[in-house]
This record gives sequence, C-alpha cells and structure tokens, in this order.
Amino acid sequence: MNLARVDGNVTTTVCHRSLQGWRLLICQPVDGDGVASGDPILAVDTLGAGFGQIVMLTSDGLNTRKVVGDDHSPLRYTVLAIVDDKEEAERAS
Repeated sequence: MNLARVDGNVTTTVCHRSLQGWRLLICQPVDGDGVASGDPILAVDTLGAGFGQIVMLTSDGLNTRKVVGDDHSPLRYTVLAIVDDKEEAERAS
C-alpha cells in the first residue's frame, strides 16, 4: 500500500471499456512527511476522495480488475481508504 495526495481527476471520452463509468483520480505518491515522491498514479476511486486529501492506494491489479469487473483492465491502482490523520511512533535512537 502507498500513501498519495489527490491532485485531480481524469475525464475521458474514448477509453478502455473497463474505465467507463468509474471515477479516476490523479494521485501523487507522498512519503511519511507528505512530500511528493515518484510519478503521479491513476487510481480508481470508489470512496469519493476529494482534491488534496491523502489516500491509501493498493497496487494490487487483481483487486482493481475485480472492482471494475473486467479481467483485462489496464488499471492497477485502487483507492482503499481516505486518511483522516496519521501518527508516527517515536523512533529509537
């Protein structure tokens, strides 16, 4: 699982059949401090995440194919949760 910030959504007029009718988000992976790390990811959202929110993503393509109901979907990422708050444990020095 990865943490990511929702940076936007995608609207398409011509797309793979498995993408039709789904809300697709542009998610920027972030590290534990909320700093962007890596390239943006396209994810299926079934939870209604909003712009700027931190979400938990899974890269389990099998799960995503089950969500969209298409065994041949090119999508890999799905929003699993919207993060309300996070707390880090103190690290031993």
